[in-house]
Amino acid sequence: MSFSDYVENKLLDHVLKVSSYSVPANIYIALSLADPLDDGSGLAEPAGGDYARVLCNDWNPASGRRTRNTNQVTFATATAAWGEVTHFAIMDAIADGNMLASGMLYQSRIVTTGKTVLFEPNELMIYWEKGGLSNYLANALINHVFKVSSYSVPANIYIALATDTINDASDGDSIEEPSDASYERVLCNDWDAAVDGVSQNTDPIEYDTVINSWGEVSDVALMDADSGGNILFYGKLIEAIRALDGVTVSFDAGELSISMD
Repeated sequence: MSFSDYVENKLLDHVLKVSSYSVPANIYIALSLADPLDDGSGLAEPAGGDYARVLCNDWNPASGRRTRNTNQVTFATATAAWGEVTHFAIMDAIADGNMLASGMLYQSRIVTTGKTVLFEPNELMIYWEKGGLSNYLANALINHVFKVSSYSVPANIYIALATDTINDASDGDSIEEPSDASYERVLCNDWDAAVDGVSQNTDPIEYDTVINSWGEVSDVALMDADSGGNILFYGKLIEAIRALDGVTVSFDAGELSISMD
């Protein structure tokens, strides 16, 4: 399954302190006769025949970047043919509203008069793809959206440099940051409003001049603390930086792009 453009933008703005995203009051499962697409424009719900979205507010705590429905989800028995259901969508309203996520059914279902569509507990799975988003944040945001527990915006966001590869499981104590006293993470609380699941740093970012070589900086991470802490987002620089004596490492406004895709 994939998260929608709508919720990716909302979550980016929430984490990056642009604007808060409140947990939906209720979550509903919708059926679709076509791929809803990331922007929701392809959503094609059955019309008539007593079709209606089903409330589904109970989800398992996220683990391994995924969650599943806790309870059985049962739609009303069809009083007329609904057609061939190929996808499902997670919505924040009983009608209209915003699509949060969508996915393809393992097997399409032709719903004729008298048929009842249901999903057993754990049959609907929601997950983040690997890469770019830490395991910590992936689980926290899934829990936020699916009403398990709210994610509080960090008081501050810092940019950390790393001389070794960062991965999904890394945290603020395990990444290889420069050890020289002239290095410290840089505060960066100003980010552009997300568009198409992407946000960029609003202002330039500049570190203190290197006194003793920091080595070759290959990766960068957004952190929720000035030391230790949790990685939020991370990525590899397009070109590694040789942070030698006398060099000032900096990034222009818009040079760091954070993406949910």
